[in-house]
Amino acid sequence: MRNFINFSIAGSLMTMVFLGIVNYTTSPQTMWFVYPCLLLLLWPITLFFMAKKLYKQYSIVCSALIIAFLIIENYIYAPNHLWFVYAIYPIIWWPILMYLDEKAKTLKTALIGCASTIIYYTILNIIVSPQYPWAIYPTFLVIWWPLALYHAQRKTFVAFSVTATILISIFFITVNVVSSPSVIWAIYPIFITLWWPLSMYFYVYKRRMYHASFAKRL
Repeated sequence: MRNFINFSIAGSLMTMVFLGIVNYTTSPQTMWFVYPCLLLLLWPITLFFMAKKLYKQYSIVCSALIIAFLIIENYIYAPNHLWFVYAIYPIIWWPILMYLDEKAKTLKTALIGCASTIIYYTILNIIVSPQYPWAIYPTFLVIWWPLALYHAQRKTFVAFSVTATILISIFFITVNVVSSPSVIWAIYPIFITLWWPLSMYFYVYKRRMYHASFAKRL
């Protein structure tokens, strides 16, 4: 494994130097070689930490590297707009979940993660761009985490389909109201979503009827 790590280091450095020279000689006005260099840098880092089985430490190093890269990119190309704050939050959750081990699979962790995500992006929405409530989109996505985990643990799949349908309906109605209140288009995706709990109900009902009839035959 040590030979593979040394080979990856040499190969990464050689390729990064080559790309840097090509970038400088052909298009010095655009520093594009940093993008493949990030992936090349992750190659020996990944081999090293995987060989040592340091998975938690690997998540910290990679997260820090990616965040540093995004901050530098933000500073170079758009210093007046701090867009990196949108991306770093989910990246930070990678090492957090790694260090939580089995606790990462609990409903409590899901609820805390869901609540903190909603609060973070809502505050960011209010501070950075209060003219449009875009925080509803990450809120809609992150709510699925505790919702799916809760019903999966209890195997209440029909109830999950009903709850999920209500969530989807609320989301589309909200987006409809804040984006285009003059056009009522939310009814179309809501109508399609209604087929989910309906089909789940009849599937369970039909299966119960089959088992009941089979039991009578016995």
